[in-house]
Amino acid sequence: MIKNSQPIGVFDSGYGGLTVLNELLKALPEYDFVYLGDNARSPYGTRSYDVVYDYTLEAVEQLFSMGCELVILACNTASAKALRTIQQCDLPKINSNRRVLGVIRPSVEEVSKITKTHHIGIMGTVGTIRSNSYPLEIAKLFPDVVVLQEACPMWVPLVENNEIDTNGGRYFIKKNIDSLLAKDPLIDSIILGCTHYPLMQTEIRKILPDHIQLISQGEIVARSLKDYLFRHPEMDERCSKNSNCEFFTTEFVDSFEEKASRFLNISLKAQHISY
Repeated sequence: MIKNSQPIGVFDSGYGGLTVLNELLKALPEYDFVYLGDNARSPYGTRSYDVVYDYTLEAVEQLFSMGCELVILACNTASAKALRTIQQCDLPKINSNRRVLGVIRPSVEEVSKITKTHHIGIMGTVGTIRSNSYPLEIAKLFPDVVVLQEACPMWVPLVENNEIDTNGGRYFIKKNIDSLLAKDPLIDSIILGCTHYPLMQTEIRKILPDHIQLISQGEIVARSLKDYLFRHPEMDERCSKNSNCEFFTTEFVDSFEEKASRFLNISLKAQHISY
């Protein structure tokens, strides 16, 4: 870490959060970022609330110890199962001036701008879908919107094993899309409720009817964070701006570097971290 830097922390259980980081780097190129992937304990999608909360809090505290004043949970499962508890119960005890933000609320806020039928679909991991975080959040903001969900347990492995455009990959993508659309023919918008899924958009679009809009999280979260920093200049002032980005993983560095480079389309160096 650069001495005395105060980067924006970006956390994910694995690699998917890199799709969010990619958009953050484009939208806020002057800011410092540090990415932490808990690849050793990934995936979080099938784990219990308590386990996801414990793991996420550990990561947040680690990022705080690295100088981060602001942390983005670039993970739908962590946002669904841990964010609210960390915000309400832990931050007041750790440091009430620090902030932890998630990816679900910004994604939900896009719904009203896109859907015309007010029928939308959510595709996500088993953990995110079971949490019902998206339907609950949508109901608060847009009670007239009908929400249908589809758990896609094979999609993350397809991305991480680079098997999206194989026969097997296309089979599982089509199977889940067909299953979701069969639940409600009025669906005209789908939220990709996992940060891995943007890498699947080309194959998804080949299967999805043209009239259905895809809501992908990276650009949405980046716009939301830019707006947040504009509205909170006191936080913006505490974020260092040296155009620096560092990567940390709890797993093997070589494996992380190879896969992360695929997500970001750049060559990068990572460091191993234990906490």
